[in-house]
Amino acid sequence: MTRRGRGGLIVLLAVVALAAPAAASAHAYLIKTFPSASTILDTPPPDVALTFDEAVEPRFAIISVTDKEGHQQATASPSRSPSNPDTLVVPLKPHLPEGWYLVYWRAISVDGHPVQGAFTFAVGPNPGPSPQFVIPHIASSATTPQLVVAKWFVFITVMLSVGLLCMRLAIARPVLRRVEGTRLRAVTLAFALTSTLALLAVPIYLEEATAIDSLRSFSDVGALVPLWRTTAFGRSYVDLEWCLLLVCLAAWIAIWVDRPDREHRSIAEILAGLGVVGAAAAVLVVPAAAGHAAQTSPRGLAVALDWLHVSSGSIWIGGLAGLLLIWGTQPSGSRVSALSVVVPRFSNVAFVSVMLLLGSGVWAAVLHLPILSALWTTSYGQAIMVKATLLACAMLLAAVNLVRTKPRLAAVRTRPELGPSAASLLRYLVSGEVLLVTGAIFAAAVLTSLAPPSKFLANEGSALAKVGPGKVAAIVHQDGYTLKVLVDPNKAAAPNTFALQITKDGRPVTGADVTATFEMLDMEMGSQEYQLSETSPGVYSRLTPALVMVGHWGLSFSVTPKGGEPFTVLVVDHATG
Repeated sequence: MTRRGRGGLIVLLAVVALAAPAAASAHAYLIKTFPSASTILDTPPPDVALTFDEAVEPRFAIISVTDKEGHQQATASPSRSPSNPDTLVVPLKPHLPEGWYLVYWRAISVDGHPVQGAFTFAVGPNPGPSPQFVIPHIASSATTPQLVVAKWFVFITVMLSVGLLCMRLAIARPVLRRVEGTRLRAVTLAFALTSTLALLAVPIYLEEATAIDSLRSFSDVGALVPLWRTTAFGRSYVDLEWCLLLVCLAAWIAIWVDRPDREHRSIAEILAGLGVVGAAAAVLVVPAAAGHAAQTSPRGLAVALDWLHVSSGSIWIGGLAGLLLIWGTQPSGSRVSALSVVVPRFSNVAFVSVMLLLGSGVWAAVLHLPILSALWTTSYGQAIMVKATLLACAMLLAAVNLVRTKPRLAAVRTRPELGPSAASLLRYLVSGEVLLVTGAIFAAAVLTSLAPPSKFLANEGSALAKVGPGKVAAIVHQDGYTLKVLVDPNKAAAPNTFALQITKDGRPVTGADVTATFEMLDMEMGSQEYQLSETSPGVYSRLTPALVMVGHWGLSFSVTPKGGEPFTVLVVDHATG
């Protein structure tokens, strides 16, 4: 990206920075298969082996091998190869007859996102033409409605717990000493409630995710619980549960030793406070370790930005909830006085939190969004924009509080008549902020359930054509050559014929070297590369299930004409199921 383009990206993303994701993510993808895709074997293979770019859990994997009638030829579930932990193997029935076979696979990436695909092979010597197989399809588990709602409930309860704890032990604490008759019991009880709900929400979410990934029932607890720690994603959420328990323990110790009537904290209070800070920091780093940030290079920076983003948001929403509780539970005679102490303190903290949200969001977005248009052309970017809109509206309400209610409450000692109207305005504005930020957290749950767009998307602007869905027959021109791109039937996870017809000055270009490269644009996956054979004068083709998933693909054709200069043609293709 040019310096001018990067500068423009920064300016636009300042608007959406609060909603920026932590990072882009790499997903498990096939790097090798046995048998090879579309190959014809002279003798039946004893098994099918799939090698991924990372280790995948065999208990969450599916490898189905069927003949043209749909009869299953695999004799066991997938298992890990003893010689390569990144390879899954399924044994086949002995003496497979001649014909074509479909291999359908599904695996769970380290960050919890499912990936799937299919390819064919044949047993010869005369298997005949490849039939049109019916490709199985299992919905992506990371974006099911019930799982998104469960993830949102984890996010909102954890963030509220941390934010309410900060409000109780740091921001609102002086009000107990400065204003007679005030109390923070409601804030303490709210922390107890939200932390308890968070402790329940984490295992429920993990159980639901594990049930969908392993294709089991949610109620099959005995079979699912042992699977919780079989993936890095599951282990991270188990760690989150332990960290939440530590937060609760540290919090209650800190509250027990807290003596807000004293102007200076004791050694015991300081040590208890440090324990709470450490436990809360550990809780808020787990979502980054369990999601996209941990799979991104540089990992340390990506995780730090994600942690800062979530921490700032937690202080913001927890403080807002605490303000509403203080407004509603203080005696009417001391309500305005209490708010005049708490609101200015929280406003200062909230301002810093929002600035940190803005800074971490801009940094993460510039680092990881491959192209500006991804904000509105991909589902991932659209989720960012929805979240940004909600947070922008919340910031407008916060700005009104900053310039209207805070000064009025700060002036209550000299102008007490300003207090009631300022307190009333505060309640309505803060209630609106809470609703908007809660909605933004739900958008964040959707966002983290979607796969980030591929970095290859940055090359989309150089595409000579955008084709699909449906059968493709597009004509493009490059360096004096006329090229006709053919894809039939252009369906994901199915054998497709990819062909490139090359002419120059109306004559076929023969003897060229043509290589087709396939890059997934909707998520980060590995590239696939195939050599095309000249099947007729000037026509280079190959049959392969290279489009392993529904979505947008970058099809790059590298052409080296006989005795000519090499060139590359890029076409963006939309493949459907």
